[in-house]
Amino acid sequence: MRRSVVGRGAYALARVAVIVRAPAGWLWWPGVLAAGIGALVPGLTGRRIGTLAGAALFLIAAAVVFVVRRRRYLELARAASRAGKSVFLQDRAVTVRARRRALRWWLLVAFLAAVGSSFAVPAAGGMLMAGLGAGLWAKALWLGRWERTNDVLLWVRTDRVARGRPAGKVVNAYQTTGIVAGDAAPGGARRSRPLAAAAR
Repeated sequence: MRRSVVGRGAYALARVAVIVRAPAGWLWWPGVLAAGIGALVPGLTGRRIGTLAGAALFLIAAAVVFVVRRRRYLELARAASRAGKSVFLQDRAVTVRARRRALRWWLLVAFLAAVGSSFAVPAAGGMLMAGLGAGLWAKALWLGRWERTNDVLLWVRTDRVARGRPAGKVVNAYQTTGIVAGDAAPGGARRSRPLAAAAR
């Protein structure tokens, strides 16, 4: 977390795109692994039907995750206000770690369910899980394009997303900084080179 001397009422901000992107890898790679394990099991439907069903589920899940709540994201982004000088800008690694910790049990249950479902429909559960990860990754890239187009980065108060989503009901506002603030690039990926200063 970025540290500075702040007055009373200071709070921390986390990057919206980083929050969206954080679970993507933990859905994608375990999903691929679960699909690979499932492909070794004949299952009730057979491998061919299971793989075809899984491909359909992958596409549907990716599309749904990518599209859902996009209007809400845009509403919050367009109404965002400039972040004040006294806020903390949370490091990307801290945001990713916090988000994955909050979801870790759900992700474990999803992986086990994906593997277990292969005894009925081989590979389908894993491909569904991978599709969810792909959809989140695509949504983070979409947010990154918006950030580049508008030359700002989108942030949200960490206390608003501690137990929720970055566009959930408890989130009532985003804040913005300059495009070089923080240690994550537009879209939430790591910057290729750390920046010496963060412009607000």
